[in-house]
Amino acid sequence: MLPLLHIAGPIASITLNRPKVANKLTPDDLPVLIRHFEAVNQAPEVRVLVLQSQGKHFCSGYDISEVGQSQNKGSAFGDMVDALEACRAVTIAAIHGGIYGGATDMALACDFRVGGQTAEMFMPAARLGLHFYESGLTRYVTRLGLDTAKRLFLTAEKLNAAAMRDCGFLTQLVDGPSPEAAVQDLSQTLAAMAPIALLGMKKHLNLIARGQTDPDAIAREVQRSIASDDLREGGLAWREKRAPLFHGR
Repeated sequence: MLPLLHIAGPIASITLNRPKVANKLTPDDLPVLIRHFEAVNQAPEVRVLVLQSQGKHFCSGYDISEVGQSQNKGSAFGDMVDALEACRAVTIAAIHGGIYGGATDMALACDFRVGGQTAEMFMPAARLGLHFYESGLTRYVTRLGLDTAKRLFLTAEKLNAAAMRDCGFLTQLVDGPSPEAAVQDLSQTLAAMAPIALLGMKKHLNLIARGQTDPDAIAREVQRSIASDDLREGGLAWREKRAPLFHGR
């Protein structure tokens, strides 16, 4: 089945649901995923998007036999991952079991990567004879550092959950096989933040990491937050020692 989108208030989820083939992605999945990201972008109430999957593994990557088809203009795998990275909402990858190949780049495109003890990863591009695309290489270097990117791309080394945490691939490693509870807690924490500040800083932190800092755009976001109801509500809630109720205005 194609990936499914579910929106419930400020938290949305996309579920990969092809468990019999370890949630392998096909050409048909790419435009569906992009449409899901666009739907989230157009839903102002959504602040958090969780990328999750069914079955034993998170995702075995892209079907290598379809790589040529995926490079057609407008349907490249990298275009889909770039759209995920640019998603307006704060994104969380809930990783259990294996995550391989292009799926590792999907996870790196997310703002948080929470994994269980069964998680493992490897990037087999060099072993398969495939040169990876530019934006994916950039994500590996900016998220994990040059030495780790070389280690993973050039040797196709498989990492277990602890090694994934130690190299920075996982932003959080939980006890037990499933990260579900930790992902729920993190989602609720993020959803409770002031949306103007939360979503603006997510966007600009990613741009800064890519060397694309836009000082004027950041200054506009600062002024927007200063003039917002969110700042007034946040200050009032802080003084009254209660949870704030933000609306993003």
